[in-house]
Amino acid sequence: MFFKQLATKESTLSYFFGCGGKGKSVAVDVVAGDEAWFVEEAKKANVSIDYVIDTHVHADHYSGGRKLAQLVGAPYCLHESNEGRGRFEFEHLRDGQSLDIGNVKVTVLHTPGHTPDSICLLVTDMRRGNLPWFIITGDTLFVGAIGRPDLAGREAEMAGVLYDTLHTKLLPLPDTLEIYPGHQAGSLCGAGLSGKPSSTLGFEKHWNPGLAMNKAAFVEYLTHEIPPRPPEMEAMMRFNLGQAA
Repeated sequence: MFFKQLATKESTLSYFFGCGGKGKSVAVDVVAGDEAWFVEEAKKANVSIDYVIDTHVHADHYSGGRKLAQLVGAPYCLHESNEGRGRFEFEHLRDGQSLDIGNVKVTVLHTPGHTPDSICLLVTDMRRGNLPWFIITGDTLFVGAIGRPDLAGREAEMAGVLYDTLHTKLLPLPDTLEIYPGHQAGSLCGAGLSGKPSSTLGFEKHWNPGLAMNKAAFVEYLTHEIPPRPPEMEAMMRFNLGQAA
């Protein structure tokens, strides 16, 4: 298995990984302008790009996912709840679905809270064993912080949804699981993000303040001081939904 993390605009972290032996790969949370990097990395690794996935419809940067998918002839993938929102065709991802990338297995987890359509990608290298190795958490869980709950409105309600997501979908996973988030320090998608671009679930359970609270305290914690909305948020959302060129 190969794995690459790309630090890009708006403190965003993108991902490219897959199975070199079987010549398959997946690109995750591609930022507009970085498409050529993924094409070049695929050539270097001698792999096809078989899936291009956005962990949610982004509100803080312009996505390059659809453009990359068109360039390489791969499906562009979002959670199925986006049906009817975007003015483009996409492959619907559902909770619990498995994507086989050669010897790499990717399990889709629907993790609403930051946005209703948010997903995380649980990744297992089957040549190493059956236990998952790492998870790409998008804007659901950061190193040292939690994703903001207000971008879809109804911030208190969505904070409660996010609490349930964390405690039913992520925290029961093994403490040894590596965490690769969608952003690092400098992003407006959460408050208090670490500059460290990865962690483990066990470390976050111990040190991430948002994971040590009851639900009422968690909702108050996430909604008490919400960061300003990202600049150009409305324009970015329109672009990422295919509503603007």
